[in-house]
Amino acid sequence: MNYAMLKKIAAITILVLLFPFLSKAQNPIVQTHFSPDPAPMVHNGTLYAYVGDDIPGFDFYYMTKWRVLSTTDMVNWTDYGSPISLESFKWARDRAWASQCIERNGKFYWYICAQTTKNDMAIGVAVSDSPTGPFKDAIGKPLITTGSWSNIDPTVSIDDDGQAYLYWGNGSLFYVKLNKNMISYSGDIVTLPLNVDTFGGFRGNKSIENPNKDTFVEGPWFYKRNNIYYMMYAGMGKGGESLSYSTSNSAIGPWKYQGKIMENQKTNSFTNHGGAIEYKGNSYLFYHTGLLPGGGSYGRSSCVEQFIYNSDGTIPSVSISEQGVKPIGKINPYERVEAETMAWSQKCSISENKKIGVYVSGTRLKGYTKVREVDFGTHSPKSFSASLAAGLDGGILEVRLDSVTGPIISSIQLPRTGGWEVFKTFTSKLNQEVTGKHDVYLCFNGQNITAGRELFNFDWWKFSTK
Repeated sequence: MNYAMLKKIAAITILVLLFPFLSKAQNPIVQTHFSPDPAPMVHNGTLYAYVGDDIPGFDFYYMTKWRVLSTTDMVNWTDYGSPISLESFKWARDRAWASQCIERNGKFYWYICAQTTKNDMAIGVAVSDSPTGPFKDAIGKPLITTGSWSNIDPTVSIDDDGQAYLYWGNGSLFYVKLNKNMISYSGDIVTLPLNVDTFGGFRGNKSIENPNKDTFVEGPWFYKRNNIYYMMYAGMGKGGESLSYSTSNSAIGPWKYQGKIMENQKTNSFTNHGGAIEYKGNSYLFYHTGLLPGGGSYGRSSCVEQFIYNSDGTIPSVSISEQGVKPIGKINPYERVEAETMAWSQKCSISENKKIGVYVSGTRLKGYTKVREVDFGTHSPKSFSASLAAGLDGGILEVRLDSVTGPIISSIQLPRTGGWEVFKTFTSKLNQEVTGKHDVYLCFNGQNITAGRELFNFDWWKFSTK
């Protein structure tokens, strides 16, 4: 048996071994780019996740922009690209780190942190009329700037009486009371005490006060549930950061340390950043890992797990999983579905421009996007349409059911369209009847094409009964 044949057999074996994982994997929630520091927000029945953007190949957190994702079923995520970046803030020069967005009176306020032109860290705020942007710098200068490197990881919440609070910190934990306009604050910056009782320990010239306890490091996440105020944060753990939390009966404390939520997990990342939220009657914990291929401590991706609070409001221990969470909704295939709405993907990326918006790009042979819980109903569609663009011909978009090796129910042989951003709509008939719910795999193929060549760009798809 020659070497080429051995390589082919090895490749097939790897695919066979990986297929069960790829067919069930749901974490991380996006695979086309890195997406650290997830900050969930619910608005009008949709859950949005505001994330960062780690740059592959770097050995530090050199980050330049933020991204937005959304879902209505917790398994299919729509990518809205990057509505803000360092260029959105004239005072920012580097390190677009963790952020959070919140709605008030029809406006959306996105609190970010970044390194300033004075080489310290500061917190700014962008504003928009939509949860997906466009956003712009709300005040043209930092909201919080004290010349400190602790001004990172802002988290914000509005209490029942209308008072909004902004917390942040690294090594120390601070808060201010925001004014009703959400872009200014009243009173002094308050520094919270860090000790065994409040946040499990402290850092100083000596070791942690109690090594069996925790200590606040960074990444606070502040929220209220059933009259209990929660402060989740990244604390010290074995080999990396753990997710821990404290609670209070007041938005400003005193805080009482409760314990760790996530620790000793094989996340392949030194850092972690959590966010908890209620959505459609379920409780979800967002976090990040470095487990996406090519990832690590400087290539982190957002994940999510479902959990149930204990009867007294405490949070149980949560473990990471490949499977993620169960679907709580469905996709209507008879309405336009954006190609960047997907549950899983392989061998493709995300691009955006002013004319088209966000679309799937960089498709390669044997790649695909997977869309879960597609409900065809009781009557089968007759045709499939897709908006595609290609600078070269030969690409084929295959529509398969339930797996990457499932039956091909329709396919489009794509010619050259006149350019990689010249999108045209193509329609093909279905070759079999389809009813009920299915996972739909949109597979990238081609004839006489090398594996490394880009095939086509993909904007949207839709089934029709006509």
